[in-house]
Amino acid sequence: MRRAFLSLGCALLAGSCVAPAAYDTIIRNGIVYDGSGAPGHRADVAVSGDRIGAVGDLRNSRAGIEIDATDLAVSPGFINMLSHAERSLFADGRSQSDIRQGVTLEVFGESSMGPLNEVMKQEERQRQADFKFDVAWNTLGEYLNYLVSRGISPNVASFVGAGTVRILEIGYANRAPSASELDRMRQHVRHAMEEGALGLTSMLIYVPDVYAHSDELVELAKVASEYGGIYTAHIRSEGDRLLEALDEVTQIARQANIRAEIYHLKAAGRDNWPKLESAIAKIEAARANGLQITANMYTYTAGSTGLDAAMPPWVQEGGYREWASRLKQPSIRTRLRKEMTTASDWENVLLSAGAEGTLLVGFRNAALRGYTGKTLAEVARLRRQSIQDTAMDLVVEDGSRVQVVYFLMSEDNIRKQIRLPWVSFGSDGNSMAPEPPFTLRSTHPRAYGNVARLLGNYVRDEQVIPLEEAIHRLTFLPATNLRIKDRGLLASGQFADVVVFDPETIGDVATYETPHQYSKGVKHVLVNGVQVLKNGEHTGAKPGRVVRGPGWKHATN
Repeated sequence: MRRAFLSLGCALLAGSCVAPAAYDTIIRNGIVYDGSGAPGHRADVAVSGDRIGAVGDLRNSRAGIEIDATDLAVSPGFINMLSHAERSLFADGRSQSDIRQGVTLEVFGESSMGPLNEVMKQEERQRQADFKFDVAWNTLGEYLNYLVSRGISPNVASFVGAGTVRILEIGYANRAPSASELDRMRQHVRHAMEEGALGLTSMLIYVPDVYAHSDELVELAKVASEYGGIYTAHIRSEGDRLLEALDEVTQIARQANIRAEIYHLKAAGRDNWPKLESAIAKIEAARANGLQITANMYTYTAGSTGLDAAMPPWVQEGGYREWASRLKQPSIRTRLRKEMTTASDWENVLLSAGAEGTLLVGFRNAALRGYTGKTLAEVARLRRQSIQDTAMDLVVEDGSRVQVVYFLMSEDNIRKQIRLPWVSFGSDGNSMAPEPPFTLRSTHPRAYGNVARLLGNYVRDEQVIPLEEAIHRLTFLPATNLRIKDRGLLASGQFADVVVFDPETIGDVATYETPHQYSKGVKHVLVNGVQVLKNGEHTGAKPGRVVRGPGWKHATN
């Protein structure tokens, strides 16, 4: 009514005034990087409801909320291409460590939180330690809806795990599925794709995914391809057999006629650092031959996983209980001592990092938490044991695989990867807060600093790539790769996921010694048009939604 009155008044005055548009929010005077890769330009950004209303000179427009972004960068919300916030968002839906870096979409990958049967749901409950939540879902779509119903600040999306559907049908057995089992696995993937999964994912150094042969993955990937999905993989080796593992990804992509994404691209282990050039050449040759192969990375020289990556797959067959039981048997321990110290056909991450390069960060058993922040070598000395016996005993005593940080990569290779135009970014970590329950354990600093480290250290300080390129690779590139609609650009009609940050101050603060520290430099964040970060502080708002993939059968995003 007010707009109509003002318009009539202006008309009667023969155009001597301009009626202001009624927007909910206007971000004024910022340097807009729209996500396309174009250089920044000064403009205003208006938001109506959950969408971008306009981008340009809006000096004659007004809104209920006005944000001064003078000399600040304004960009689309950042996409975390590999998030492990699947469970941490149950503990704190605010997603503090990522929201404070401008992450507005968490993409869950490697495994998935559904579909589950009753045995898997019980395993999920038993895995819980510092915080607990009800496993009140069966399918992947039900999980995503349930998570959002509890209230979360970021948007969420997920792949369906090849390993998840394998466990659903054949558990943790080291064998190929029967024809009928494989058919049911295909149906599980089909159902997940129709629920909105982005595609199929796998983690091929871990049990039970490691037991899957390429032909099994091809068959499941074909189903995802039917729905326009993508195949993503923690490849079978990032170290000694890196090049062979890349060949497998391209083979799967070609045979399944599917796009493919390589998780956390790296050359792991000093002896393998020179292989990165050959790995890049392989990927670019595949791309030149028509395959859509992309990758993501985190901006650190250390990875993080468990002590399961220090032991061969055969000892882990059957799941944790069987694994822990075997670790108590003298004959098996004798065999493991040898296999853990020699090169083999499985991915021995401990051998690549060395015991001095293996930092213990996550214990379930409170009695072991005094070892947090110590290397495996230090703990072995304290316990007067061999490295191998220490690792075996910690797994048994902790009731878990024990979370560790492995120092594996080189800074030069990190810079080389950042320069690749087909690489996006994923933390491969939780979204946390420097408060309980998260501070009961240590973590990898990437959970608090992956994006901020890119924009501060590598873009501003080292000038590895320009700011507009980094923003493109945090926004529109991953949105395009995932075929996500209406996100990743600052343009009229797009969803209003918006970040306002200071390019001069943005940066990571978290370290390996003290990881629970927020990054700095992000001022404001909007998710679906709702402000969740204001002047660097969380508003408490939880407007996050499920972002669904191209196969969703119910409605448009």
